[in-house]
Amino acid sequence: MDGSIHLRDEERKALLAAIRKGKNPDVRLRSHVILLLADGWAWNLIVAVLFTSTSTINRWRQRFLSEGLPGILGSEQASRCPGSRFWIALVVQWITTRTPIDFGFVRSRWTCATLVVLLREDYALQVSRETVRRWLHREQLVWRRPRPVLGPTDPQRAEKLRKIVALLRGLRPDEVAVFQDEVDINTNPKIGAMWMRRGQQAAVITPGNNSKRYLAGSLNWRTGELILSAPGTRRNADLFLSHLDALRRRLRCYRRIHVICDNAVFHHVERCRKVRDYVAQWGHRIVLHYLPTYAPETNPIERVWWHLHEEITRNHRCADIEELLNLVFDWLNTGSCFPMETSIYDEAKAA
Repeated sequence: MDGSIHLRDEERKALLAAIRKGKNPDVRLRSHVILLLADGWAWNLIVAVLFTSTSTINRWRQRFLSEGLPGILGSEQASRCPGSRFWIALVVQWITTRTPIDFGFVRSRWTCATLVVLLREDYALQVSRETVRRWLHREQLVWRRPRPVLGPTDPQRAEKLRKIVALLRGLRPDEVAVFQDEVDINTNPKIGAMWMRRGQQAAVITPGNNSKRYLAGSLNWRTGELILSAPGTRRNADLFLSHLDALRRRLRCYRRIHVICDNAVFHHVERCRKVRDYVAQWGHRIVLHYLPTYAPETNPIERVWWHLHEEITRNHRCADIEELLNLVFDWLNTGSCFPMETSIYDEAKAA
């Protein structure tokens, strides 16, 4: 029988505190059993060391797996002391592994007030929101915006990246590879952090009607040169094909141009008739390669767009789209070569 379990740092600390400082011998025994199981001790060895039985070990193991720390330590261990290690560990466990919906709240995220209500209603513990906030800060938990990440992953990710790395590593002198993508430019500024006087929130003026343009660009794998085409009003196959024409003109010294792009419908030979017809005509010069789906981090030009938004479009004060585009092109022209800010293709660089 496999009795191994896994403990987070805050759970281990709470169990150790129960062993070292707890007054209830039953709670100390339970805590000791869980800690030894987590460390991989054999059941017969735990029986010999703690003078207990396998049925006792199994009972508390099952209790921990179903109820967590409260099932092991119980309310007696906390002694109703708001500052005890037990309550802090319990709150941290809720925040890091559960959601308010699991406890019947119609909320998607934890707040100090929600935690106060849960402690009061389920455990009869009276604490304030500020007390809970101090607990969380003490445990290095902070209130900040999370980073959105794509949930789905491409089952062929490794194979697609392997082929791209092989392409870059074996690139011939008369061939060039570029990473291609589009970026949107809006007169409605993206909002970001900025300096302002304490107690006064700065204002960023937004136009009444948002104007939008799309830029198609490619990043030269060897040199980091950024190649742009004229902006368009729509992000579609016409914009993409216009950019491919710009690549053919700009890179006419190369016999073949390998364009590495994402899986947007208007990039795909198999899903867009215009792209299919274009490749049928220019396939001897333009070869399209596709990155893994749901993986923007595999396209180095995404970092160029990130810097563009950080330094130009975020909190901008341009009155119209023409002024903003001029500012964007001025910035892009001053840094016409950009580093490949990714470690994904280090193997190809080393070659």
